[in-house]
Amino acid sequence: MAFTYFFRDRQTLDMIRKHIVPRLISRRFIHIWDAGCAMGPEPYSLAITLRENMGKMIFRNVKIHATDIDNSNLFKKIIQNGVYPVEQLRRIPHDIFTKYFEPAEQPDYFIITEDIRKCIEFKKHDLLTLQPVRKDNILIVCKNVLLHFSEKERIDVISMFHESLEKDGFFVIEQTQKIPAELEGMFERVVPNAQVFRRVN
Repeated sequence: MAFTYFFRDRQTLDMIRKHIVPRLISRRFIHIWDAGCAMGPEPYSLAITLRENMGKMIFRNVKIHATDIDNSNLFKKIIQNGVYPVEQLRRIPHDIFTKYFEPAEQPDYFIITEDIRKCIEFKKHDLLTLQPVRKDNILIVCKNVLLHFSEKERIDVISMFHESLEKDGFFVIEQTQKIPAELEGMFERVVPNAQVFRRVN
């Protein structure tokens, strides 16, 4: 389902802020893969969270590779333009909203500031090809996708994610999902109350 809204999963964003951002701030290149990004609220929420917690200079090192199968062929244009209706923005904290959003030409629409827009790169991609977008990701986020796959497909896709993470890279999935038992030795849970994992081998 393509519809979503900004800052939908505040708990996971908070876990990323607390446990992953400190591991990123000393890096020269920060490649992040958001798989199943839909129309962009999730990768943009992540980008804003990173920008708020690592500063302007370090944030320049961030590239978020946002991908989706995108049967509508609309996501790329929406994400590149960074223009969204106000109903998708209501959950954004007021101070964040005023800092990173400006009124767009269309009434009741707002545009994300350029420094956030330019760190997101969209690519149409089918996870079931088992071909990663790149192989040096420090963080992979995949939510609202794995539940649509069979058990074997989930195992294959998560194995592909594992291979495309850097050593000690991080993997975040939907709260309702679990790492398949066959793959548990590949990941270590970072915190007990969120589906945030670290690659261990």
